[in-house]
Amino acid sequence: MKKIVLTGAAGRLGSYLREPLAAMCDTLVSSDLTEDIGKLYDGETYVRADLASLPDMKALLEGADMVVHFGAIGDEAPFDAILQSNIVGAYNVWEAAYQNGVRRVVYASSVHAVGMHKSSDGIGTDAAHRPDTYYGLAKCFAEDLASLYWDKRGVESVCMRIFSCAKVTNPRAVGTWLSYDDLIHLVERAISTPVTGFSVVYGISDNDRAPVDNTKANFLGYRPKDNAEQFAKEIYANSEPLDPADLAHQCIGGPFATVELGNSGVATLNIVDDAKKT
Repeated sequence: MKKIVLTGAAGRLGSYLREPLAAMCDTLVSSDLTEDIGKLYDGETYVRADLASLPDMKALLEGADMVVHFGAIGDEAPFDAILQSNIVGAYNVWEAAYQNGVRRVVYASSVHAVGMHKSSDGIGTDAAHRPDTYYGLAKCFAEDLASLYWDKRGVESVCMRIFSCAKVTNPRAVGTWLSYDDLIHLVERAISTPVTGFSVVYGISDNDRAPVDNTKANFLGYRPKDNAEQFAKEIYANSEPLDPADLAHQCIGGPFATVELGNSGVATLNIVDDAKKT
């Protein structure tokens, strides 16, 4: 593969994707809004570009084979902020992909597109959208946009509904963890699978207590190796009993199911910032 574009390269998840993506192509173009992302890997270049600007995205994606779209706001926020970064930004990525003849968009969707479903429902990838926030609503928009651009314009997409891709620090993550190794494996398979059309898969590790059915991701050859059960005993021993009547404990979106619209959900999750350093 000649050129892959990675948006959101300065983010925590993007930091783990840069090196393996650089190994998959002649040129990896990493992009974000920051001025600098530090030392570059072999074959990697950095371009500062704004998702909210279609001209920026058209220039960024020129000559690309695929785009791995991890950019935009990664938390609940006021609607106007979500609108520009996550909704208009998604349109700009797919439209720029179409105009440049990019074959596929590999997209960091989120569990929050279906976050109001109950964990006990065991939903699959074909479950109806039930967003828990404006952030989740934007993920629904992008998934539907991806479907439209496949049906009408032939741009393939793999929409990965990512769960808890961070260190396991709370009871919910015992079921919802996605390890960094499994994240990388999923993205690599989303790129290397010969034909994907429009696809939705869950970004989740092989957890004993996983709240969703990810069988339909099998065609990618995605075989997660990590399991959060190794953390269960310690996490449960150090946590207060969960309230079964609390939607934050019932719904697969966790605390995003109960935060006020526009207010941060990440602030309640005690996420460890262990971004990979170059």
